[in-house]
Amino acid sequence: MEITNVKIWKSTLPSRKKARVEITIDDCFVVHDIRLMQKDEGDYYIAMPSRKNLKTGKFDDIAHPINAETRKMIQDVILEKYNSMEDTVEEPATTEE
Repeated sequence: MEITNVKIWKSTLPSRKKARVEITIDDCFVVHDIRLMQKDEGDYYIAMPSRKNLKTGKFDDIAHPINAETRKMIQDVILEKYNSMEDTVEEPATTEE
């Protein structure tokens, strides 16, 4: 599996959510609405697309990696792109390989 495209929209609001992300996998599958979040300690993590479960009131992932290695790979690619962006980006940053 290869992430072939990453689009990032940085948040301008002061919150734990730092960006909204879209990734393309193998030039044939897109995952929208990944959120790049920041913990209180400063570390970043990704939150996968989710929706509210009406029975429990909790949020359930719609799509997510099955193992820790895949989650880390996705997170590393997103963080690399996020860290390379200018602070004043208004349009989504895209990486196409």
